[in-house]
Amino acid sequence: MTELYAGLMSGTSMDGIDAVLVEFNESQIKLIASHSHPIPADLKTKLSLLSLNSEIATIDMLGEADAELGSLFADAINKLLSVASIHANEVTGLGSHGQTIRHRPDLPHRFTLQIGDANKISYKTGITTVADFRRKDMAAEGEGAPLTPAFHQQVFHSENENRAVLNIGGISNLTYLPKDKGQTCFGFDCGPGNILMDAWIQRHQQLAFDENGEWAASANANKNLVSLLMNDEFIHQSPPKSTGKEHYHLDWLEQQADIEQLEAAQVQASLCQFTADSIIFAIEKYLPELDRLIICGGGAHNAHLMSLLKSGLSKKDIESSEKHGIHPDWVEAIAFAWLARKTLNKQSGNLPAVTGARQGVILGAIYPAN
Repeated sequence: MTELYAGLMSGTSMDGIDAVLVEFNESQIKLIASHSHPIPADLKTKLSLLSLNSEIATIDMLGEADAELGSLFADAINKLLSVASIHANEVTGLGSHGQTIRHRPDLPHRFTLQIGDANKISYKTGITTVADFRRKDMAAEGEGAPLTPAFHQQVFHSENENRAVLNIGGISNLTYLPKDKGQTCFGFDCGPGNILMDAWIQRHQQLAFDENGEWAASANANKNLVSLLMNDEFIHQSPPKSTGKEHYHLDWLEQQADIEQLEAAQVQASLCQFTADSIIFAIEKYLPELDRLIICGGGAHNAHLMSLLKSGLSKKDIESSEKHGIHPDWVEAIAFAWLARKTLNKQSGNLPAVTGARQGVILGAIYPAN
């Protein structure tokens, strides 16, 4: 039996909404169509103010952003269906990760909040929508993230070698896939991905990101700054663990060291080195038997970062997820289409070894189409 599902992903970097249409059958997962939908600048500003806990942020701003983002997610799906020449009634379900506004697994009454009103998505698309994936795992005393490792296990596992999937979005996270299925698959957030580099280049060059890492590559990293950043408590925290913009932001960076005495390009180089070193540290500490590293997410396009990783992990095979049949830009959105299918089939979607949850649980809330 063949089924079509849609997936939506908007990550920490807020560089756009990833929308995918995926075909599932008993043995294969096939990407049918993909679409990247822009987020208007004024909405992006609201989302940034909300996620950074700005004094300007209000409950009204949160409510409006939730509603506006829900409509925008629906627009992204409707554009995707138009591109693919597929009618909504041909799509069984839709998985929306939502936009993370706050992720606080470190508080006594811990919580996570992703917005993008799924009522609007299901109503405006005519597709049954699954959203709010993280909170059921958190209810089961898990971290609520990362949730993609179960999908990584499904599509990237090999019986011949120990593999890991490295997703470099705003935050970097690792999924370990031991060749012996008797061993436990596990994963965790390992530190910053693009989040600090993006914020720094936005401040100094008014660019959304450092294309190919060219600005970082134009200077030498400051060893003292990188060393200070590598002392960060999250880097040395044992898994399961997850993090986000609440921890890694420019105010945090400026609290770590006096960076005003450094050239802006040198800070960018240091931030790129910090991202690479935090990933290398996590692999050497927790994945010592790793053979192959498969990379996805926006950071896969940062040539300078990839060079640093290949230099620091010279004994490992490192390659893009594209070599395994999935373009690095679409892995996470496909994962949420897959998770929606799990939910609608009443199957658990989390991995307790990854999140620390007490058990596997059926994730998310279901918003039926009319």
